[in-house]
Amino acid sequence: MSKTKHKGLIIFISIFLPIAVAALFGVNLRDLGFDVEPLSFLPPIYASINGLTAILLIVAVLAIKKGNRKLHEALMKTNIGLSILFLMMYIAYHMTSNSTSFGGEGLIRMVYFIILISHIFLSVAIIPLVLITYVRTLSDQFDQHKKIAKITFPIWLYVAVSGVVVYLMISPYYIS
Repeated sequence: MSKTKHKGLIIFISIFLPIAVAALFGVNLRDLGFDVEPLSFLPPIYASINGLTAILLIVAVLAIKKGNRKLHEALMKTNIGLSILFLMMYIAYHMTSNSTSFGGEGLIRMVYFIILISHIFLSVAIIPLVLITYVRTLSDQFDQHKKIAKITFPIWLYVAVSGVVVYLMISPYYIS
């Protein structure tokens, strides 16, 4: 695939994916008359996937710093797979379950929303960064890969960790 096609595909995915997630977030299959059980068991699973992603991101960076490119590559592919799995579970949960409101008050409420909003915005921003970083590896542009990976890594790590924090903060308010 040429550089132009990669760029076009990255732009398309980076725009389409957040719009699709936002649109699907507003669709509740039960409200549309479908007889589906709420997938209320999914939030701890996808929060755990975020936690595992954070750990594997750190291990992947340590692996490449030690010169273990094969392990780094395998871990990064795993992280991309985990991110896709997370996204599928997240959408499935929100399409079958009612949204949960955060019940905290005062300062903790403000902290929650700061973390949540930064998590949401950075989860959108990380999409093109991950894709560009990955494509630069595929096209053997390792110097360029390394430059953007220094930006991608801390943002992706923040998104993964803040996803766990958001889950832990809202989990007491989930309706059983």
